[in-house]
Amino acid sequence: MEFLVIALVLLVGFGVFRYFRQKNVVTILTEDQFREGYRKAQLIDVREPQEFKNGHILGARNIPVTQMKQRLIEIRKDKPVYLYCANGTRAARAAQLLHKKGYEDINQLKGGFKKWNGKVKQG
Repeated sequence: MEFLVIALVLLVGFGVFRYFRQKNVVTILTEDQFREGYRKAQLIDVREPQEFKNGHILGARNIPVTQMKQRLIEIRKDKPVYLYCANGTRAARAAQLLHKKGYEDINQLKGGFKKWNGKVKQG
Protein backbone atom coordinates (compact mmCIF):
# COMPACT_ATOMS: atom_id res chain seq x y z
CA MET A 1 0.00 0.00 0.00
CA GLU A 2 2.82 2.40 0.90
CA PHE A 3 4.41 1.73 -2.50
CA LEU A 4 1.18 2.74 -4.27
CA VAL A 5 1.04 6.03 -2.37
CA ILE A 6 4.67 6.81 -3.24
CA ALA A 7 4.09 5.88 -6.90
CA LEU A 8 0.98 8.07 -7.04
CA VAL A 9 2.81 11.05 -5.48
CA LEU A 10 5.68 10.64 -7.97
CA LEU A 11 3.27 10.39 -10.90
CA VAL A 12 1.36 13.53 -9.88
CA GLY A 13 4.63 15.35 -9.21
CA PHE A 14 5.96 14.44 -12.63
CA GLY A 15 2.75 15.68 -14.27
CA VAL A 16 2.97 19.01 -12.44
CA PHE A 17 6.66 19.33 -13.39
CA ARG A 18 5.88 18.70 -17.07
CA TYR A 19 3.01 21.20 -17.00
CA PHE A 20 5.17 24.02 -15.65
CA ARG A 21 8.13 23.13 -17.85
CA GLN A 22 5.88 23.24 -20.93
CA LYS A 23 4.34 26.51 -19.75
CA ASN A 24 7.80 28.17 -19.76
CA VAL A 25 8.54 26.94 -23.28
CA VAL A 26 5.38 27.64 -25.25
CA THR A 27 2.38 29.96 -25.07
CA ILE A 28 -0.87 28.07 -25.53
CA LEU A 29 -3.27 30.24 -27.52
CA THR A 30 -7.02 30.04 -27.94
CA GLU A 31 -8.27 29.95 -31.52
CA ASP A 32 -9.01 33.69 -31.43
CA GLN A 33 -5.55 34.54 -30.06
CA PHE A 34 -3.94 32.22 -32.61
CA ARG A 35 -5.90 33.80 -35.46
CA GLU A 36 -4.83 37.31 -34.35
CA GLY A 37 -1.12 36.59 -34.74
CA TYR A 38 -0.45 33.72 -37.10
CA ARG A 39 -0.36 35.83 -40.29
CA LYS A 40 2.63 37.77 -38.93
CA ALA A 41 4.36 34.60 -37.81
CA GLN A 42 5.76 31.35 -39.16
CA LEU A 43 2.74 29.05 -39.21
CA ILE A 44 3.89 25.45 -39.02
CA ASP A 45 1.78 22.31 -39.17
CA VAL A 46 3.83 19.56 -37.47
CA ARG A 47 1.59 16.68 -38.57
CA GLU A 48 2.70 14.13 -41.14
CA PRO A 49 2.45 15.02 -44.87
CA GLN A 50 -0.64 12.87 -45.50
CA GLU A 51 -2.53 14.57 -42.68
CA PHE A 52 -1.45 17.97 -44.06
CA LYS A 53 -2.68 17.04 -47.55
CA ASN A 54 -6.09 16.12 -46.14
CA GLY A 55 -6.54 19.67 -44.87
CA HIS A 56 -4.59 22.39 -43.08
CA ILE A 57 -4.85 25.98 -41.88
CA LEU A 58 -4.58 28.38 -44.81
CA GLY A 59 -0.99 29.63 -45.09
CA ALA A 60 0.62 26.85 -43.05
CA ARG A 61 3.86 25.09 -43.95
CA ASN A 62 4.26 21.40 -43.25
CA ILE A 63 7.33 20.53 -41.20
CA PRO A 64 6.50 17.25 -39.45
CA VAL A 65 7.87 16.94 -35.92
CA THR A 66 9.64 13.78 -37.11
CA GLN A 67 11.68 15.92 -39.56
CA MET A 68 12.07 19.07 -37.49
CA LYS A 69 15.68 18.53 -36.36
CA GLN A 70 16.79 18.18 -39.97
CA ARG A 71 14.74 21.17 -41.16
CA LEU A 72 15.50 23.78 -38.47
CA ILE A 73 17.21 25.93 -41.10
CA GLU A 74 13.73 26.62 -42.53
CA ILE A 75 12.54 28.21 -39.29
CA ARG A 76 13.73 31.71 -38.38
CA LYS A 77 14.60 32.53 -34.77
CA ASP A 78 13.75 36.23 -35.17
CA LYS A 79 10.05 35.70 -35.98
CA PRO A 80 7.29 34.17 -33.85
CA VAL A 81 6.58 30.50 -34.46
CA TYR A 82 2.97 29.28 -34.42
CA LEU A 83 2.64 25.50 -34.19
CA TYR A 84 -0.24 23.10 -34.42
CA CYS A 85 -0.89 19.40 -34.89
CA ALA A 86 -4.06 17.32 -34.65
CA ASN A 87 -4.64 17.76 -30.90
CA GLY A 88 -1.55 19.40 -29.36
CA THR A 89 0.74 16.53 -28.41
CA ARG A 90 3.16 16.72 -31.35
CA ALA A 91 3.13 20.53 -31.31
CA ALA A 92 4.24 20.39 -27.65
CA ARG A 93 7.13 18.08 -28.63
CA ALA A 94 8.08 20.42 -31.47
CA ALA A 95 7.99 23.38 -29.07
CA GLN A 96 10.37 21.58 -26.69
CA LEU A 97 12.78 20.91 -29.55
CA LEU A 98 12.67 24.51 -30.78
CA HIS A 99 13.18 25.82 -27.26
CA LYS A 100 16.27 23.64 -26.82
CA LYS A 101 17.62 25.07 -30.09
CA GLY A 102 17.24 28.66 -28.89
CA TYR A 103 13.85 29.71 -30.26
CA GLU A 104 11.98 32.01 -27.90
CA ASP A 105 8.62 33.17 -29.30
CA ILE A 106 6.86 29.80 -29.60
CA ASN A 107 3.07 29.56 -29.66
CA GLN A 108 0.70 26.62 -29.93
CA LEU A 109 -2.95 26.29 -30.93
CA LYS A 110 -4.98 25.02 -27.99
CA GLY A 111 -6.76 21.80 -28.95
CA GLY A 112 -4.94 21.57 -32.30
CA PHE A 113 -6.37 21.35 -35.80
CA LYS A 114 -9.35 19.28 -34.62
CA LYS A 115 -10.64 22.35 -32.73
CA TRP A 116 -9.89 24.86 -35.53
CA ASN A 117 -12.93 26.58 -37.01
CA GLY A 118 -11.11 29.06 -39.28
CA LYS A 119 -10.19 28.85 -42.96
CA VAL A 120 -8.86 25.51 -44.12
CA LYS A 121 -7.22 24.47 -47.37
CA GLN A 122 -8.30 21.03 -48.50
CA GLY A 123 -5.88 18.72 -50.31
